[in-house]
Formats: sequence, structure tokens, C-alpha cells
Amino acid sequence: MRPGKLCGLAVVVALGATACGGSGGGGVGTDKAASGAGFPVKVADCKGSLTFSSAPRKIVTSNAAALEMLLRLGAGDRVIGTGFPPGKGTLPGALDRAAQKVPVLGKSVIPKEKLLGSGADLYVDTFASMDAMGGTGDAPTEEEYAAAGIKHLHLTSTACASTAGKAQEDLSAVEKDIRRLGAVTGTGKWADALVAGMRAKVGAVHKAVGDLAPGKRPTYFFFDYDAGTKQPVAVCRKQVANAVIGQAGARNIFDGCDGDFKPVSWEDVVAKNPDWIQLGVRDRGSAAANAKAFDEAAAFLKTFPATKDLAAVRNGRFLRIGSERTTIAGVGNADTVDEIAHTVHADRFKAARK
Repeated sequence: MRPGKLCGLAVVVALGATACGGSGGGGVGTDKAASGAGFPVKVADCKGSLTFSSAPRKIVTSNAAALEMLLRLGAGDRVIGTGFPPGKGTLPGALDRAAQKVPVLGKSVIPKEKLLGSGADLYVDTFASMDAMGGTGDAPTEEEYAAAGIKHLHLTSTACASTAGKAQEDLSAVEKDIRRLGAVTGTGKWADALVAGMRAKVGAVHKAVGDLAPGKRPTYFFFDYDAGTKQPVAVCRKQVANAVIGQAGARNIFDGCDGDFKPVSWEDVVAKNPDWIQLGVRDRGSAAANAKAFDEAAAFLKTFPATKDLAAVRNGRFLRIGSERTTIAGVGNADTVDEIAHTVHADRFKAARK
């Protein structure tokens, strides 16, 4: 998508492109957006529309994925707090150093009183209806956000996935979230660059595996270890993970279920007999802690009576990829597409290099 040409009122809707105007920032943690350029900006998400007369200056993010988007957009200096913070070393280089300086308002969901009293003028909400990922709890009402002077913007590809009218089969909804944030922060040029980078990475995967018919694609189970082992939770067709898996040339074994997440049974998983299993572990705060959690998830599948005899388990066909960059919108979704594809289609990539 190209940036819009309306500079008096740059309109960005859920199906639209970004505004013109913003300078695009100057890199991680650098804020060079001109507060008046390209504004006012009107954006729409699944909950309604918001108008920004100028770029927000005090932003709170619900989690690490939203924080990373803003850092990559060059709006890091404006983030005054976050929930679900990234563990040290989770992000590369300068991104990690900038992320570690952001005040943590909640190790998980930000408490209502702390969010409303943060002094923010924008809250970027990744969760909303995502009950399995932290959308529950005593969240502020829209009236309370307004009374506190906080505009409430949703990342629609995840926060609104359950109410979407169709399945997520590509990363276009994630791209729109990035462009929408670029519009409201005046960093549209950086948003365009991020989207272009994602498309290039996914495009390279398509060259290697894009010609595979659905019936020829390896089947894939996203095992959300942290959602509990007594009853597994499936990622369904409207969840962004369904798009990530499909873009990587695999087939989500639960692409037939509607909505975003759904409790299933271990009998359902066994009946699907997936070719590959992703050990979906949420960030524990360090590489060592994450490795331990991946080991625990694999050990469970190897010893649990219902799963220990699955071919994928016996053959160790596990992928150790964090939950967040699979199930939550972010630039990292394209990285996950690449990693899954290189694992489940290793032979195709080897052939392409010859």
C-alpha cells in the first residue's frame, strides 16, 4: 500500500493505508515526528474511530509486541510504560537496550488504576478480547479512558480477531496495524519500510514453498504450553498464528475451528496426528529460562500418555519458537514465518541454494 495523499486530514481506516506527513523518525528511541505535520489523523479499529490532532507524546503499550512496533517506528522516546515487558535480550541490539529503559507498569496485564493514572495520552491495546493471552481482568471502560485523557487504540489483528468476519490467511491485518500506528505517531515512512521488510522476507519463503497444494503441506500444531496441559487450547482460523503457519507452507491442524482460540481435547490433537509441533512458550525473561520452559514442554509431550506415541513426538519434530511472535501482531511474525518454513521445508531451501 502507498501512503495516502491527503495531508489536511489523513484518513486511515482498518482497510486503508497510512497518512502522509510524518518524518518517519530517526531510528530506535528517536522522536523526530513533527507534531503538526500530516495532522489531524483519523484512524479506525474494530471498536470505533479516533481522531488525533497531533502525534501522541506519552504512550503506554499493553505488551512487548506493541512496544517493539513503536521502537521500530522511531517513537520509542514517547513510550512511558508497558505491560508484559520483553525479557532482557529478547530483542536485538539497540532495540533491547531501548526496551529495557521503558518503565514496567505491570509484569502482565497493567492494573487498571496504574494505567488510568499513568498520564498517557495513548494506550496501544494488543489484547482486548484475547482472553487466553491476558485480556481478562478489571479493564477500564471506554468512559474511564476518556475521563483520563487516554485514547484507546487496538491492534486489530489480535485484539479484535475473534470478531473478524473472515479467517486470517496472510499478514495483511498485521501490516495495517503497523501502518495505523505509523499514521498516529507521524512515522508513516518508517511503517512503510517495516512492512516492505516483512513482505520481502515472506516473499522469499513463498518462492521456495508457495507452490505446495494444501493437501501436500505438512500439518502443524501450535502447542500453547502456558495455556495449560490438562486441556489444550487450539489457535483457530481467525488467529494471526493461522496466517503465520499458512504463510510458512504448513497447515494448522485446527484451521477448521472458528474464532481465534478454542479449548479442544487431547483426543482431538491425537486424531489430527500433526507432522510438526511448535512448543509455544511465553517469554520467561531470559534465554536460560526460556530454554528450560521449552525443555519442560517437550518433556510433557514425551511422557504424557496421549501424546508420547505421536510420530512428531517420537521423532522430535519440535519447533522452539516463542508464543508472542506467533500469536501476537508484530514485525516478528515474518521472522516466525521464515523460521517455520526453513524447519519444515528444509529440503526445499537446500535445493534452492544449489
